[in-house]
Amino acid sequence: MEKRLLKKIEALRKKLYRYATTRSLVDARVVELSQELDYLLNQYQRLNKYTQLSFW
Repeated sequence: MEKRLLKKIEALRKKLYRYATTRSLVDARVVELSQELDYLLNQYQRLNKYTQLSFW
């Protein structure tokens, strides 16, 4: 699951970069993509947090 999540994060990061370099940073689509990326990054962080905690 972690690898799949990382692939989604990387793909969305690239898409956001393309949009952000061609549009305003306050463009609705740029903001939407940024929020989606934030959500995925938070998921990844939670996943790693629980993985690290279960190690101990």
